[in-house]
Amino acid sequence: MIKIDIMNKININRFHLNSFGRNAWIFVTVLLLQISCSDDFLKPEPLSFYAPENVYVNKEGFEAGLISCKRMVKNELYGGWNNQQLEYATSDYGYGLSLTDYTIVTPSTKGSVHDILGMFSKIYGYIKDTNVIISRIDNITWNDEKDRNFILGSALFYRAWWYYRLITSYGDVPYIGYELTEARLDFYTHSRWTILEKIIKDVEFAAEWLPLNSEPGELNRYVALHFLSKLYLANSEYDKAIDAATDVINGPYELMIQRFGSDADNEEYNLIWDLHRPVNKSIPTNKESIWNLIDRVDGPDDTKGWRITMRGFHSQWWWSWVLDSEGKSGTTPSGPQYSALGRANSDVYQSRWFSYDLWNEFGYNWKTTPDLRRSDACWWESKEILYNNPASVDYGKPINFQHLANKYDSLRLWPMAYYKTYYPHADDYQGVPYGGNGDSYLFRLAGTYLLRAEAYFWKGEKGKAADDINEVRERANALPISSADIDIDYIADERMRELYLEEFRHSEMVRIANIMARNNIDGYSLDNFHENNWWYDRVMNYNTWFKEGQIGPNIYRTTPKYVYWPIDVNVITTNTMGVINQNRGYQGDELNKPPLTEIIDEGRPNKD
Repeated sequence: MIKIDIMNKININRFHLNSFGRNAWIFVTVLLLQISCSDDFLKPEPLSFYAPENVYVNKEGFEAGLISCKRMVKNELYGGWNNQQLEYATSDYGYGLSLTDYTIVTPSTKGSVHDILGMFSKIYGYIKDTNVIISRIDNITWNDEKDRNFILGSALFYRAWWYYRLITSYGDVPYIGYELTEARLDFYTHSRWTILEKIIKDVEFAAEWLPLNSEPGELNRYVALHFLSKLYLANSEYDKAIDAATDVINGPYELMIQRFGSDADNEEYNLIWDLHRPVNKSIPTNKESIWNLIDRVDGPDDTKGWRITMRGFHSQWWWSWVLDSEGKSGTTPSGPQYSALGRANSDVYQSRWFSYDLWNEFGYNWKTTPDLRRSDACWWESKEILYNNPASVDYGKPINFQHLANKYDSLRLWPMAYYKTYYPHADDYQGVPYGGNGDSYLFRLAGTYLLRAEAYFWKGEKGKAADDINEVRERANALPISSADIDIDYIADERMRELYLEEFRHSEMVRIANIMARNNIDGYSLDNFHENNWWYDRVMNYNTWFKEGQIGPNIYRTTPKYVYWPIDVNVITTNTMGVINQNRGYQGDELNKPPLTEIIDEGRPNKD
């Protein structure tokens, strides 16, 4: 069997977890208060070697700044409890460890509940790095305008990336478009729509000046066009979204339809397995990859990390409540199964909808579907988890759910989409297996097809939408759909089937929810978005945990206002000379002011 083969060829490895210790005060102490206000402020001090004044003095210095920007994007997917885990924990997919009841999350929640509050300030720290490049771009004389505009376009792209993350997580937020060189406590909130229009213009500039081709992991014109298609969609500019996506689809990419890469000769696997092997994602043979994160165990320090999906998304197979027929511990964190499945902590719990219901189509179910994305070659089923404790009387047998410590514990042993989550460690790795080095997709051509399909759908051209979706489904050996099958929920389903653990799920759901509310589709409106929105309705209709409300001792509860996350009260109260709005429905929203609809602080460069 495939799973036995995997276990036989894997070594046990070690892992070092990254830690995150930032809190809400970052927004003020790191981003805003960049200079001292003490009596020593006027005393001259030697500049650090890494101070902007010493770095941004030539082309090479600006290029070094871009490397830092690229590294920050990687932080969203790699390391400990990361933002992509948060994105799935707050979506139709499932829930996050200790976050079954959203109502515990408030603007003053201690510990930030897995960074729901802290992400706000972190992102402004990333934006600060891009603003330094943008503000200082003309502090030097450029020999070639193309070099200048490439660096500027890249920085604008990265800044747009972060503002998109902010407006799809927190809605209306302050817009800061230049390097801050003095203390400021007078920020005001901008409308998300104003910010969206601004970042569209920035990425349009990037698309004009980025090269047509680039090395894996680097920006190019097609990366910008893919992102533009998403941004145009978010702004209900469907024709522009179609045009941008079409430019990518007609570009140098193609869907992979033949076996390739590291396991191409192994007949027990399939094309979908090949497509998602970390070692295959950036090789020249892979014509589908548009923008990847590069992560190599033998690469430079800025490319090293760990994609700990085995830790975060695998079921709790090795825990003490997995008992054998004698009521004793049946599993142990050791041996080949430990290396294959990892020391899973199940930071994000998978709902039965993703495991089973999503694959019920055209009379097929998850067991019988021809869709390769749910094939046995790509998934590790619950029944394939074995008792691996040598001291157990049931050693080597499949886990028997009847012997678990509690009946509801069976819900923690969900099947795993192994083709997406398996990131093996290096062969000589001797520590704890949480998930090793490996490249990750950010933009892939299949995602471009699905963006264009959605744009066609919103325009009412459902036949064209079906054609694009079928391009993706045909490659996966899934049955084709017709225009009659398509609605926005079906498109969201297909995005999950194809882009699981690639897209930021909560952000995409919020993007769709805003399109529907802005255009008054299905009774949704921006006027009462915090009380009635598509994100909430889909979570309640599809996320089986929240549909049931209570399983065992856990309460599963959310409300429509959690479509946007609360902003840390400390960020708001420290901004004493301005007003940063709280999202509607949370304590403190009564102090809100109408968000700004014009960006007037752009283009204030620091001139030495």
